[in-house]
Amino acid sequence: MSISSQREFELLKKIGFVRTSGSQEELKAANILLQEISSIGCEGHLEDFKVPTSNIKKVSLKVVEPYEKEYEVTPYNCSISTPEGGITTDFVYIEDGLDANLVDLKGKFVLINMGPNPKLYKKLMKAGIAGYITMSGTARDEEDKTDITIARMREKNTQYGKVTALNIRMKDGFHMVQNKASKVKVELITEDIELTSHNVVVTLEGTKYPDEIISFGAHYDSVPFSTGVYDNGAGSVIIMELLKHFKENPPMRTLKFVWYGSEEVGLLGSKAYLKAHEEELKKHLLMINVDVAGSILGREMALVTAEQSLIDYIDHMAKIKGYPLKVEQSIYSSDSTAFADAGIPSLTFCRFAPQGGAFIHTRHDVMDFLSAEALEKTTIITKDFSESVVNSVVFPIERKIPENMKKKLDEYFGKDTEKEDSSEKK
Repeated sequence: MSISSQREFELLKKIGFVRTSGSQEELKAANILLQEISSIGCEGHLEDFKVPTSNIKKVSLKVVEPYEKEYEVTPYNCSISTPEGGITTDFVYIEDGLDANLVDLKGKFVLINMGPNPKLYKKLMKAGIAGYITMSGTARDEEDKTDITIARMREKNTQYGKVTALNIRMKDGFHMVQNKASKVKVELITEDIELTSHNVVVTLEGTKYPDEIISFGAHYDSVPFSTGVYDNGAGSVIIMELLKHFKENPPMRTLKFVWYGSEEVGLLGSKAYLKAHEEELKKHLLMINVDVAGSILGREMALVTAEQSLIDYIDHMAKIKGYPLKVEQSIYSSDSTAFADAGIPSLTFCRFAPQGGAFIHTRHDVMDFLSAEALEKTTIITKDFSESVVNSVVFPIERKIPENMKKKLDEYFGKDTEKEDSSEKK
């Protein structure tokens, strides 16, 4: 059976609606994937897991000195409430939160350029801030054409405590700093809740080495406001096409195909899968992920969290086949990274658009910037690589994560900060 990019594109249209973590729309998309799986003669099933989030009852941000102005704002899910009626406190712009920015912040609300990593978050908690504000978009955004990101506080940060956290448009952050805002009134009334999210799972048993597993992954959830066709409906339909291919061409090794829910709120789907399948993981040799593809303008990449020999192999394969593929040893902020952290060599195939060529995490992630032809490029590269290792006589990839990648994984998941904590206690 040949790869059909048009079939991929049609499935992408079917799941091209907002499908956020734990929502009924995410479940609807999962069921569409299950129907597609069934139509090709495979049996899929859902695996549910809980997702901590928040029910937002009230949120507001108002500058009260030296001028008065209320700004549109979204809260971070899983942050904490202010008292009823809010708090009024000093406001400080601390840029990237270098040590020189962190002096005398106790009880103040701070504006930072980006969401804090664990090291900065820990410092902010130690400084005793009342809360923080981050920015999304650009300083030129038009309000009627843009949305404010709805983010979620991550566990790698909240282990150090919780504060009230908000997000605003960058143009509003610019306005506050330009006009020397010095005091703000913030109110956030929120209730912690749990939603149910799902992974969609299919197994194709190997014909010769059934106890050796290679898994394919792609997340199918989206962020609020976004139809998420580029990120990552595209990856979802690509691994569906690969499932069709390997159903028609039975693999020598067992294949797991998993469409992950709730990736956008902290890789929660892949983390849940790893936790639920701990014993099975001993058999996993490689995880192949696809995340962002199909952009008409773009370049093909493979980000590999494994030994250098695998990077070299993929690069050589691409050159032999004539594929314009850039291969790097790196981590990628997607489900492949969760697998790598569990000690399983992992990689992500993707097609990165140039800035402004396609869009993620906004209302502009739509079909207009994608094509079936572009989807096919990433699909063919992923298929050719996968087939070569799935059906190899001797499996060529060492089940090992090199030390330089372990260091990057520790930084990504905040483990380096945890290790510093342990050292400090000793």
